[in-house]
Order: sequence, then C-alpha cells, then structure tokens
Amino acid sequence: MFTGIVEGTGTVREQTETDDGLRLRIGVDGFDDLGHGQSISVSGVCLTVEEYGVDGGAGGAGHGGDADGGEWFDVFLASETVAKTYLGDVREGDAVNVERAMPADGRFDGHVVQGHVDTVAEVRGIERVGEDWRFTFSIPEGHGDYLVDKGSVTLDGISLTVAEKREGEFDVAIIPTTYDLTTLSAKSVGDPVHLEVDVIAKYVENMLEGDA
Repeated sequence: MFTGIVEGTGTVREQTETDDGLRLRIGVDGFDDLGHGQSISVSGVCLTVEEYGVDGGAGGAGHGGDADGGEWFDVFLASETVAKTYLGDVREGDAVNVERAMPADGRFDGHVVQGHVDTVAEVRGIERVGEDWRFTFSIPEGHGDYLVDKGSVTLDGISLTVAEKREGEFDVAIIPTTYDLTTLSAKSVGDPVHLEVDVIAKYVENMLEGDA
C-alpha cells in the first residue's frame, strides 16, 4: 500500500520490450534500501523491483553496475499493465514519480493508494494562481461517480484533493512543493496522467449494489 506522498522522481534509463511485456530500468537517488521483490509505485503504478543496483558493483542479487552511474532498479510491466497505463510510451530520459511502499509503522500523510491505476486521464488546463497552480484533468467515461468535491484522488501516484468537479473534468490545486518535487512541473496540456480513484468509493458502490 502507498500513501500518494511522492518521495521524488526517477529517470527512465532503459526501456526493453519483451514477448510478454516491457522492462524498465529507472535511475533514482537515495533509495538504498531497495531489494528484490519490493513493491514500488512508478507514477502511480504498483510494480515489483526485480533488481536493484548501484554504480561500481558487480551485478547479481540486489547490486550491480550501470553505465549512467548512480542507483537504479528494474521493473517488469505485463502486457495488461502496458495496455492500461501510459508507461509503454515513456522513453529514456523521461521522469517518473517514485514512492516506496508504506512501512507498517510509518506515518500516514496522504490517503489509501493501492497503485492499481483505473484509467488514463488527460491534462486539460494549467493555470498559475499566486504561488500555487491549478490543474484541470479530464474525467474518463465511467469514472465520474467516484470523484467528489474535496474528495481524494491519485494522479500519477500523487495524493491530491478534488478542488472542483464539473461535467467531464475536475480541478486540483497544486502547492509549490508538490509542483517542484513531482513530474507535474513537466506536464503540458494534452499529456496523459494515471488516475486512481479513492478505493473507499468503490467499496461504498459495491455495498450499495448488494454485492458485498
């Protein structure tokens, strides 16, 4: 489980297509506790660390060398994940948001984020408001009922609050820290974002439908 409090950004170093999916190598800084089998959120997508390395190592279980230097980790995306997210379109040099799974004794600063992307939305507008930013995103068909004013939403792995919801789109307010720390600062109108609705809304819907 994640909280949507992004720890920083990583950089795509390699993208390798396979017969059954896609493998990404992502460079990071300060993630020296990663290991094989750990869950990690990459722009809101829960993935599993296959291998972790640092420059100067000899490779193998958990440590290895890399031509670009620094720390890195490898993740594999199955075909279903590639089809449901935009990670299949990232290229070397692209930035991604990164968050390690929350420890059992950790502080809960965001909201419950599973890393199970529901759909891909689109940036509709970006406006500077004083020191903050206001982003407008599309609401993909079939997901509007899960978004409410002042409710929680996850966008590219970032825990955010719906500032205003309208027909077909919604706004969120972005403070400078979030803007600078995440990939939002590199987004433009028309760019895709991973959207994960609040899982509590899904449970409520399930109970009201009598399927619980």
